[in-house]
Amino acid sequence: MVRRKNPPPKNAKDPIVAVAESVAHKAEDSKDHGSSIFQLIICVGGIYASFLTWALLQERITTTPYGADKKIFRSPLVLNTVQSLFAALTGYVYFSYSSSADQPPRVFPNLSISLRLLLVALTQSLASPFGYASLQHIDYITYILAKSCKLLPVMFLHITIFRRRYPLYKYAVVFLVTAGVAIFTLYPAHPKKLKKSTSSTGGEEKNVVYGMLLLGVNLLFDGLTNTIQDDIFSCTPKGIVSGPQMMTALNTISSVLTIGYLLLNPWSTELNDALAFVQEHPKIGMDIMGFAVCGGLGQVFICGFSFQTTYTFQSVIKLIAK
Repeated sequence: MVRRKNPPPKNAKDPIVAVAESVAHKAEDSKDHGSSIFQLIICVGGIYASFLTWALLQERITTTPYGADKKIFRSPLVLNTVQSLFAALTGYVYFSYSSSADQPPRVFPNLSISLRLLLVALTQSLASPFGYASLQHIDYITYILAKSCKLLPVMFLHITIFRRRYPLYKYAVVFLVTAGVAIFTLYPAHPKKLKKSTSSTGGEEKNVVYGMLLLGVNLLFDGLTNTIQDDIFSCTPKGIVSGPQMMTALNTISSVLTIGYLLLNPWSTELNDALAFVQEHPKIGMDIMGFAVCGGLGQVFICGFSFQTTYTFQSVIKLIAK
């Protein structure tokens, strides 16, 4: 008796075709990973390039004497306003570009989120003047190193305000990073020389302590800003608030707050002083514009590009880890 062979199923693929499709899928995945890694390199490079230049310009503007009269720029709110205006404009352009065509972009999604964004913008606007004021009493290296300890106030506020708890190793990491920065900052390279100069200048040590106090207030406001931002993202449904959207909203509110203060405060002459300073020393105008451009672009890389590509980078990081 001859046995009949069952005909192959109609939907069955040819083995050669299946292998070819598998190879094509792997090649496409490899191409996607290569593109993602390239995007990651651009993101990281953009952040470093923007904020390193931003930091250099910040130091020059706030600590370097300009002109023959050796005057130093003392208008931090004006500096913040110029940067926030440029960052708001840059953020809105990116937000509009990244939004879907069928849904018009809304910078402020609802009243509840807008009120929390107002609080973030307020703490953000209050932080900078304390930081710039501290530079009159401490050097810029100390300022930057102390800002590296921002993990401490962020964790402290998360614990005290939002009642969050962390694994033990995270406490250890924050403590070690903060302790390392503090030792590097406070330990003098030449103790005898420092002691001699301090005794000869009298009140210098007191000024340094006052500068560190101002910097501590700045770090507290920075920590509060980051803590509320984290709470907005964690408590808001996915897709309601994006990175570019928050960047645009915060910088818009900050601009309104600082412009209102500069124009409506009858006891402040900071705006007039800043305009007069720029007229006397035109070079600082270019430095301020460069400072604003670098800050705005850096925020785009962090708050825009990084947020939009989080899920893409997760697969890349896993691939690299393997």
